[in-house]
Amino acid sequence: MIPKLYQMFMILDLFPLLSAIFAALSCGLLGNFLVLRKQSLMGDAISHAVLPGLVGAFLITQSRSPGIMFIGAAISALLTVVLVEVIKRLGKVEPGAAMGVVFSVLFALGVYMLESASARSVDLDADCVLHGNLQTLFWISSPTEWTHFLSANTADEIPRQVWTLLGTTIAVIAFISVFFKELRIASFDAGISTVQGINAGLMHMALMTFVAIAAVASFEAVGSILVIAMLICPAATARMLTDRLGSQILVSAIVALITAIGGYILAAIFEVNAAGMMASFAGVLLVIAIIGSPAHGIIAKARNQRRLGNQVALEDILGSLYRLAETNQSASQEELITALGHTKRTTKALDKAQYDKLIVIMDTHIALTDAGLARGASIIRRHRLWEGYLVDQAGLSPDHVHETAEQLEHLSELPDPNLPDEQTNPTTDPHGKPIPPESS
Repeated sequence: MIPKLYQMFMILDLFPLLSAIFAALSCGLLGNFLVLRKQSLMGDAISHAVLPGLVGAFLITQSRSPGIMFIGAAISALLTVVLVEVIKRLGKVEPGAAMGVVFSVLFALGVYMLESASARSVDLDADCVLHGNLQTLFWISSPTEWTHFLSANTADEIPRQVWTLLGTTIAVIAFISVFFKELRIASFDAGISTVQGINAGLMHMALMTFVAIAAVASFEAVGSILVIAMLICPAATARMLTDRLGSQILVSAIVALITAIGGYILAAIFEVNAAGMMASFAGVLLVIAIIGSPAHGIIAKARNQRRLGNQVALEDILGSLYRLAETNQSASQEELITALGHTKRTTKALDKAQYDKLIVIMDTHIALTDAGLARGASIIRRHRLWEGYLVDQAGLSPDHVHETAEQLEHLSELPDPNLPDEQTNPTTDPHGKPIPPESS
């Protein structure tokens, strides 16, 4: 005997939840390559452009058979992919503009066909188009015993949308697994892909075909809103969390699962549309990743920027004191702060330099310690090498290189392999000032 709670879940929630999971997985996995190619709008274009295919299929066959409607939508989706490529190449416009033109025109065409006299009998509900019909995918037979799952009729009782989405998800996983290397190379660099014998155009069309199939398969069950969200949000969220494609695909699959399950639970709690809540939940997860990503998030970038600013302020102090020491000059703490700017960061950098025993603050002046002198020499060495590089290699005038070199001197503690010291080993910069020797 199946407990009442489990029975209600299987009758009302099992198939909608499975449909949402399969739709999120199939779209979310493919979305990784759309995000890498900067073609995330393709899902939006396909979701809007299937409307004329649905209406056209009915007009030709006078049937609302799910199979016929699916074929019409698939043809329209593939036509969208082809038209985007044609407009992009022949019109020489950027991909986003080509997608916007195609889906706007096809969607308008679909609305016109739907409103025309010959198509008024087409029963298409706008709410269904946007949000799908997850709520109708319930288990009609209402199983009461666990043995019911082993009966021969169980498979026939599973809604067609679940089977369609399951088959689509398996096909997408197989496609990505078999052609992972080709998809990766073609997505990052089409030129290298061609050199290695991989037809980048063919891989693009294959990817777009699977995107069209996944979008159309998901369209009836979950609607266009969730399709668009799943093609973008899981992949974009994963992209914020990792820099490796393999890890990104795995993370996007996990995010898609969390989105489907978490969104469905929240929809049940707040009694709102499931597809809409899933799309909103996917957006929330993306915002969290944008803010809190350890490497690329807003907080991490602000922290790194603050750390870099503190480092630049410290190195400016050491560089300034080294230049003064070269000419046997000195500066008081007040004079140095005035020269570098009366900022809180400069004051903290002075405290940091003193704490790290790089400088010694006396009554009349500030002096570099041995460690500070070595650090300052390294900074000035990089600065003057960069000045020489900008004059000799970049062809800039000597009086136009100081500010640029002042920025480049903070880039790295290691010498750049393209700097001129490894080629000509210069001893002076373009202004005739000595270049400190490399510390051992």
